[in-house]
Amino acid sequence: MGMAAPESLLICEHCDTVYQRRPLVRGEVARCARCMAELERHQGLSVNAMLALVLTAMIVFVQANMWPIVTLGLNGQFSGTTLWGMIITMWQQQAQVVSVLAAFTLFFFPLVKMLTLGWLLWFGRQGRRAPGFVPLMVALHRLGPWTMSEVFVLGALVAIVKAHNYFDVVADPGIYAYAALTLLITIFAGVDLRQLWDHTAERPA
Repeated sequence: MGMAAPESLLICEHCDTVYQRRPLVRGEVARCARCMAELERHQGLSVNAMLALVLTAMIVFVQANMWPIVTLGLNGQFSGTTLWGMIITMWQQQAQVVSVLAAFTLFFFPLVKMLTLGWLLWFGRQGRRAPGFVPLMVALHRLGPWTMSEVFVLGALVAIVKAHNYFDVVADPGIYAYAALTLLITIFAGVDLRQLWDHTAERPA
């Protein structure tokens, strides 16, 4: 019996069980029969579509960080702030740990993830692996749990509702931009980027 081609096999990352790959229909997910870990899922987005989503997310990300998030009013005086305005204020108010966590989870980690995705997909659309492909794929896998824009949006909405009892509160465009960014990040979270291993070829030595 001949040996199957590597691209026709699926190997569970958790228990190393090997399976014969078969085409998946829309919405179908392949799971390991031994440990129930996810092996692969049907991908409805092409590499070009994912690259377009990344570029859209980067535009929204810039807007979310430039526009004010919320404006508070008291006795006719109004003050608005951006994400970095809140981070700097927290730092000045002796909440350095919270400000650093907010800066990394809401700005640096999402930015690195989008830039890395864009870099990989730009080469992937040409059927090639980007320079640094393997370490960047590993970095993306580890960065996944640390992009917390959705937690920020939910927390901001709760804070707006509570602050409304004491201040005149206006939700500014920045919070809506972050809500849109959260939606785009949720879409990315449902995309199995492991398909890039199959859709790209190794660069010749």
